[in-house]
Amino acid sequence: MNDYLKLEKIAKSIRKNVIDMIYKASSGHPGGALSIVDVLTYLYFEEMNVDVQNPKLENRDRLVLSKGHACAALYAVLSEKGFLSKDELSKFRKIDSILQGHPDMKYIPGVDMSSGSLGQGISASIGMALAGKMDKRDYRVYCIVGDGEIEEGEVWEAAMSASHYKLDNFCLIVDNNNLQIDGEISKVMNSYPINEKFKAFGFNVIDIDGHNFSEIDNAFKMAKTNKEKPTAIIAKTIKGKGVSFMENEADWHGKAPNEEQYSIAMKEFKSE
Repeated sequence: MNDYLKLEKIAKSIRKNVIDMIYKASSGHPGGALSIVDVLTYLYFEEMNVDVQNPKLENRDRLVLSKGHACAALYAVLSEKGFLSKDELSKFRKIDSILQGHPDMKYIPGVDMSSGSLGQGISASIGMALAGKMDKRDYRVYCIVGDGEIEEGEVWEAAMSASHYKLDNFCLIVDNNNLQIDGEISKVMNSYPINEKFKAFGFNVIDIDGHNFSEIDNAFKMAKTNKEKPTAIIAKTIKGKGVSFMENEADWHGKAPNEEQYSIAMKEFKSE
């Protein structure tokens, strides 16, 4: 339980930095960034084998944020972990910053794949997992996709490959916050039932509350014991999690808070 409380504290700090970054930049995607904070926190502070001193460690675990527009969460986590300085976060989306609106592996330590073109990150991560199998490495590959993103056909072509090659070193996390830029995914282009579809594509499927560290912990432990199948963790999340007026509001997919909204959000973080 103490470990979960520690993770909750880290996640709260990360959410605060996400809002701070987007407010100062007057640009960004807060809704989908806030919904993945807990999963990212668990991955970097409990699950993944990564080395701050050696970001390109050959046998490191890999993370691909396929929904690259939610990069504010990834940058905040990388900073909390020590890959980036806190000062760098204040330059988010500035013209001379390495922290642009989508992750760039050429410039940002700890980023394993440039992303942003939706649907492509899963293909890249499956390539990494297949390479690991061919090279007889024991690293694991994690990929986060949005539930709106899985409307892309490439996602399902990639899913077939992961299953075909029995990539049990690959773990897909679907950020199921039920909202995309135009509204509810069930109304824009219905992807449900997401879990049954990934089962049909040969995945070991685990459904969780994506904000419950106990369930997150159990899911990733179960994924490691799974053999000869890739795993898909369907994480039920809340878009805008942690900021009351952003929660479950599609309008907060891609805009920055104004001064008044920023002040309210910061007060909410302090009161928790």
